[in-house]
Amino acid sequence: MALAGNANVGKSVIFNELTGLHQHVGNWPGKTVERAEGTLVFGDYTVDVLDLPGIYSLSTYSLEELVSREYIAVEHPDVLVNVLDASALERNLFLTVQLLELEPHMVVALNQVDIAEARGIEIDFGRLGELLGAPVIPTVAVKGFGLQELMGQVVETVERDAPTSSPLVFGPEVEGVIGDLTGELERVESPYPGRWLAIKLIEGDEETTDVIYSKYPRVRGGSRRTWVYPAPPPPGRGRSPQRSSRPGPAYPGP
Repeated sequence: MALAGNANVGKSVIFNELTGLHQHVGNWPGKTVERAEGTLVFGDYTVDVLDLPGIYSLSTYSLEELVSREYIAVEHPDVLVNVLDASALERNLFLTVQLLELEPHMVVALNQVDIAEARGIEIDFGRLGELLGAPVIPTVAVKGFGLQELMGQVVETVERDAPTSSPLVFGPEVEGVIGDLTGELERVESPYPGRWLAIKLIEGDEETTDVIYSKYPRVRGGSRRTWVYPAPPPPGRGRSPQRSSRPGPAYPGP
């Protein structure tokens, strides 16, 4: 299993609580990004746990974001645990929506629920799970609260071979563009889902556009629908997206 989430949400606390002394830290191959791995025994299972770098999106703004998205897409962890800060849920869900686009077997650890409650924030865990299409487990990692339930859900997800998480659906205009471009990407060989690639091309993701347009130049003009770029960056980074009614290339490059 792998842990993914923003920085400072208690992800590494969960990792340390689960693995204890059974962990080791190195670097990702060819990268100066820390890689923390550990093991734990839960019931009849010995579970390998990877603590992915704390990130705010799956766009290639940093090495940490590139490492995380490549691992999830290429290595396909049996379960991806998305750790969220319950006291800053809206900000954390920005990454969650992007993780769903990679269609992993996902479980959500809603951490720091005690801080959320102290601030008067009430969260319907069941309803949130329905909206995300993934089970939500409330936790307080620093107190060890909810970690047994979290691991129980992880094991259950593996044992019943639960279906992968499904991406959230956008409005009809956006879905039309995504659908057209996904069709153009059917012949593209990639570990990433076609829908995910389509969204990244619409966003103007630098690495994705460089790879796809260089190998498959016909994709660039795959639809007459118009969309302007770039997509919204993570909180605190870059400029906001813009939409235009002017005719132009459907899927512009970076």
